Amino acid sequence: MSTTSRWRTAVLLAAPIAVLVSLAGPQAALAASPTAGTLSLSAATEVPQVPAPTTRRAIGATSVHLVDKARHDPWRADAASRELMATLWYPAQPARGEHGEQLPYVSPEVSSALFGTPAVSEVRTGVKARTVPAPGRHPVVVLSPGYGYSRTSLTALAEDLAARGYVVAALDHTYETVVQFPDGRVETCLICDQVDDQRAAEVTRSRAKDISFLIDKLTAPGPGLVRGLQVDRSRIGAAGHSIGGASAVEAMSEDRRIRAAANLDGDFFAPLPADGLARPVLLLGAQRHAGTPATANWDETWQHLTGWKRWLDLPEAGHLSFCDMHWLVDSLGVRDQLPPDTTPAQYGTIKGDRALAATRAYLGAFFDRHLLNRPNRLLDGPSAAFPEVRFAK
Repeated sequence: MSTTSRWRTAVLLAAPIAVLVSLAGPQAALAASPTAGTLSLSAATEVPQVPAPTTRRAIGATSVHLVDKARHDPWRADAASRELMATLWYPAQPARGEHGEQLPYVSPEVSSALFGTPAVSEVRTGVKARTVPAPGRHPVVVLSPGYGYSRTSLTALAEDLAARGYVVAALDHTYETVVQFPDGRVETCLICDQVDDQRAAEVTRSRAKDISFLIDKLTAPGPGLVRGLQVDRSRIGAAGHSIGGASAVEAMSEDRRIRAAANLDGDFFAPLPADGLARPVLLLGAQRHAGTPATANWDETWQHLTGWKRWLDLPEAGHLSFCDMHWLVDSLGVRDQLPPDTTPAQYGTIKGDRALAATRAYLGAFFDRHLLNRPNRLLDGPSAAFPEVRFAK
């Protein structure tokens, strides 16, 4: 599979969740709403829930609306500024009783626009919205999703990092996916049908600017994006899935505030600086074995990474194993009903919850080591806890 087709296929598979939902039948607990005539998750059967974080710690979350007035939107000529949405997850003070509103996984409007049904909005999270932040200054990790995917596709990773003690900020890159703003307005993807390597390079550079702007807002003096939430400006990382991972590394190459970056199975389209990138980089991918175009893409970039670096491979995983799509598809019980010509590359043979466990463990170990100076032997070599993870380089 070429580099272009690798990310193009991921884009094309964002929409067919509607097909997955319609195919799922009773196994996915879907039924027609008697009032609206739309699909919804049956109240009689347990609805999917974001897998619980590996660390037991109270976390809170909120969505924030950001406007970069100093920058024209790169994808819409009549937009004078770049308008973004982000979700922030953070360590919180324990809630008392049942107080606090549960953070929605995704709104019905975004679910309908992305997946053709509002049913995905009924997926449950374990996070209370707008709870009081825990005291102290917290390290920061900014997340960027795959092309065409919502920031909610990184919810399981974000919740786990927040439970580890990080402030996690996941971005929606406007006009590269479906985005809903506080006034209810829903913007769709304007460039999802414009998929080639040149456009991918433009997307990567634009996303790097989005990431830096979000860091500006997170670290600005004053009350901050969440009242009472304090961040450690000296401990900032970035990560992403697919082109979001490449964008995280690109952002670090341009922004000295980012100390470490992780790329989850994202091909590189924008070249790194000629003198290399000397800060820590984690590459965690799937099926990037010898002789594949995807491996050649990483090999080329590997030579320009001159600091601490690791290349890990999950041979049994697929491209979508590093975001919520994999465990969500498994929770609906419909993986065997996906198009057979795309399923191996996108989901592999591993179970979604196992792929998530590995991704959480290695991503957390990476940021713990390079943002908090907490060495973790998981990154030193093969582990009996995760025998499916291969140390490629």
